[in-house]
Amino acid sequence: MGTYRLTTLVMAPPDRVFDLWTNLDRMKEWVGGVTKVTNVTGPITEPGTRYTVWFGGMKSQTEVIEVERPWRYRTRFGNWLLRGENSTTFEAEGAGTRVVEEFQSEGFVPGLMARIFATGSFRGSFQGELNAFAKIAEGDAAAA
Repeated sequence: MGTYRLTTLVMAPPDRVFDLWTNLDRMKEWVGGVTKVTNVTGPITEPGTRYTVWFGGMKSQTEVIEVERPWRYRTRFGNWLLRGENSTTFEAEGAGTRVVEEFQSEGFVPGLMARIFATGSFRGSFQGELNAFAKIAEGDAAAA
């Protein structure tokens, strides 16, 4: 099991950042390879809600396990390739929001894949996706 902690500062208020983070229709804008989200069982901001994230033909089941709007969002996700928990906090910092994301992988193959995705800040890496998210959130805030 590996644990990876990522952070970025988004120049937008926490409620706006949280709302974008939990917008499943827009997830594919910053999470590399996501093609669609299906089978949503309830409100995305309620623990127990489940949904399926598709990466082409490969799917990943996700369950919301903790929500404290707009400060915390935690999910359990996975398939044979990558699985574990994701915990994200949204902390007010000056005129923006500090987003802190922590991944905990489970299992040998998922641990190896998490290590690959946690290395560097290229577009498909965890940090690259977080950086892309920040740009989208800041663009949305500027347009509002």
